Amino acid sequence: MKVETKCIQEGYKPANGEPVALPIYQSTTYAYDSTEHIGRLFDLKEAGHMYSRISNPTVAYVEEKIAALEGGVAAVCVTAGQTASFLSLFNILGAGDSFLCSSKIYGGTINLFSVTMKRMGIECIYFDDESSDEEIESLIKPNTKAVFAETLANPALTVLDIRRLADLSHRHGLPLIIDNTFPTPILCRPIEHGADIVIHSTTKYMDGHAVQVGGVVVDSGNFDWEKNGYACLTEPDESYHGVIYTESFGRAAYATKLRTQLVRDFGTCPPASAAFLLDLGLQTLAVRMEKHSANAMAAAKYLENHPMVDSVSYPGLENDKYHELAKKYLPNGCSGVVSFNIKGGKANAVKFMDALTMAKNVVHVAMVHTCVLHPASETHRQLTDEQLVAAGINPGMIRLSVGIENIDDIIADLEQGLKACE
Repeated sequence: MKVETKCIQEGYKPANGEPVALPIYQSTTYAYDSTEHIGRLFDLKEAGHMYSRISNPTVAYVEEKIAALEGGVAAVCVTAGQTASFLSLFNILGAGDSFLCSSKIYGGTINLFSVTMKRMGIECIYFDDESSDEEIESLIKPNTKAVFAETLANPALTVLDIRRLADLSHRHGLPLIIDNTFPTPILCRPIEHGADIVIHSTTKYMDGHAVQVGGVVVDSGNFDWEKNGYACLTEPDESYHGVIYTESFGRAAYATKLRTQLVRDFGTCPPASAAFLLDLGLQTLAVRMEKHSANAMAAAKYLENHPMVDSVSYPGLENDKYHELAKKYLPNGCSGVVSFNIKGGKANAVKFMDALTMAKNVVHVAMVHTCVLHPASETHRQLTDEQLVAAGINPGMIRLSVGIENIDDIIADLEQGLKACE
């Protein structure tokens, strides 16, 4: 099936006489006929739902759909995009380890990596996407265990050369973890370009309606954990009677460990009702991403020609620095997010946003409504000036998340906002 069809048909498949809509299994607990059967579940020798802190049927159907969309062998839904970022790394890292990370990532993720994970004894080493292979490789240490980056950076909108970074990572026996939140699997599937693990904040386009927070980790099943010496997956796990994940679960070893060890211990399980809402969003994802991308392209062209705008970042524009990479990795659209810099810096950025009447000034992005945000004073305010520059942010930058309203109404709202800055 094509990806558009998978949005509808993958995951839950009703049998004869069953409901078409995904059922909500609103239960924490599952009954079995024998103690022996439950024992096999807890020994990971048999598939099944033990307790909803580990898995739930409604959630499992949505995980199957997302894995199919991204082309992975398994997916694990969690409570937030930040949770997905953390668990994707913590599944294979521990105190004393390090990982490489692109400097052009979401500000909240920078805080997670640079502050919270640092307290756990895990070092994040940042690199510039535009550095040479040799410069990036020089940062790799004997204790480096992974490489992390975003397909389409939030909010700088730089496009990652996934294949290049995948090849670099694999030369050193490291898995590449990609945050694919903005493109979604409709516009880009990083596994097809060499990524090993893909994560999403499902709060964004996958949900699309700002009704529930969530995240997901997708395992490609392609990385050779045994060959590259990841003992956490290739040696006995005493918390499960010595199970060896690579031996018992093959290509799904990484996802199985993440679910049965980390989700179990941290309790980062999404409720069945949230999974149900996420599935509704996924069903219309392909239609919405096409509309978001078309509207964003029109808005970017309008802003590009406005005298009050210094610069526009949108990879779909022909003169954008990342246009060639966008043609390679995002041939069907560049999502609905546009970043632009207003003349007059922070003062005019605030005037612009306050003058809008339709677009919402919210700490959110990637939903059906058009919305705006000023990163330097809102989501990225915890960063130093140097970190802001490294993340591609200046004081006059506005992150515009173009919705699926009529484009004429969107542009009219932008026009009155810019008029207030004159």
